[in-house]
Amino acid sequence: MLEDIFRRVKRASKSLANMDDALRNRLLCLVADAIEKETETLLAANREDLALMNKSNPMYDRLQLTPARLKEIADNMRHVATLPSPLGKVLKHKTLPNGLDLRRVSVPFGVIGVVYEARPNVTFDVFALCLKSGNASILKCGKDAIRSCQTGVDLIHRVLKSVHVNPDIVALLPATHEATAALLQAVGYVDLCIPRGGKRLISFVRDTAKVPVIETGAGVVHCYFDKRGDVAMGQRIIDNAKTRRCSVCNALDCLIIHASRLSDLPELVKPLADKQVKLHADPRAYAALQGHYPADLLVPITNDDEWKTEWLSMQMGIKTVDSIDEALEHIDTYGSGHSESIVTDDQAAALHFQQAVDAACVYVNAPTSFTDGAQFGLGAEIGISTQKLGARGPMALEEMTTYKWLINGNGQVRP
Repeated sequence: MLEDIFRRVKRASKSLANMDDALRNRLLCLVADAIEKETETLLAANREDLALMNKSNPMYDRLQLTPARLKEIADNMRHVATLPSPLGKVLKHKTLPNGLDLRRVSVPFGVIGVVYEARPNVTFDVFALCLKSGNASILKCGKDAIRSCQTGVDLIHRVLKSVHVNPDIVALLPATHEATAALLQAVGYVDLCIPRGGKRLISFVRDTAKVPVIETGAGVVHCYFDKRGDVAMGQRIIDNAKTRRCSVCNALDCLIIHASRLSDLPELVKPLADKQVKLHADPRAYAALQGHYPADLLVPITNDDEWKTEWLSMQMGIKTVDSIDEALEHIDTYGSGHSESIVTDDQAAALHFQQAVDAACVYVNAPTSFTDGAQFGLGAEIGISTQKLGARGPMALEEMTTYKWLINGNGQVRP
């Protein structure tokens, strides 16, 4: 059964490379319209999934769909439709001395498999980016989101059939471990697999797959408040990075503060108290916050493993350092290469931080919450790549293509 799905998607992918971009854009707009028209159907399926998950689960927020979130998904899809096609771009062009004409041209990967967890929005994001970039897609969501994702794929299939496009260009696999394993072993059918989820999922895919993988990493995200940081600015940045959506991978996990600014720490984290953010503080930060932050929301760091935590909830670590280099060492030790930020009025410190930090996105005086394909003006994203080979950072349309060489001759032969 699974191999039959892979075979049908692979066959359907052949028609996508030559599909007219105007038709791709029309399809995206039709699906966006259908999302808005069928909002209640999508929400009803989502409520069934939500009913089976505890609200205290950090994944609950990621699983939840709302009218506003569905409207944003539809708007992002329409935005993707307005973007230039990433296909057929001449990336390099040269004529050899023997007269051979060489062009390197962008083309689709073919079939992209995406493994994700309780994130029904990913269903639509992947479809939009794959369609626009000429790729077929095989989706494998977690069991927590299966009703939401199946309803979304059913909606997409209805739109595709209405304009006589093969619905096999997108398929949803059963929510089983066997389906995940089969997808990762689908050599000859799947050209690229992208895991989108937590550290355990990403590690499993990387360690198990026989097909090529691009990692979209878990985010252990830091913000360093420098000795010359502005308190009002730092307060806004920390609050936004931590509390805007605490369950996403660009949310702040650890505030690093220069020891000379510990007296400003209570003011920096003041908005977090109102939002019930639990702080895991090292000894110096703990002492600075005692009596200035709710006691039931302030706990001491108990072991270094806590610095490795991607909290995905209203919790955050606080680390005190005596220099920017100590902050950089902490980030190098515990960061995941996702997104890092510095708050400083010192241009030399800002430049040093951006040059030294090894991460996909490095911010100065801005929150890490901006790490997002839509925010970068790329349209919807398929994930944030934390690896260095191939795509890095938000993976949008250009990152969904590879290239091939086109060589035109006139009877030349190699000596």
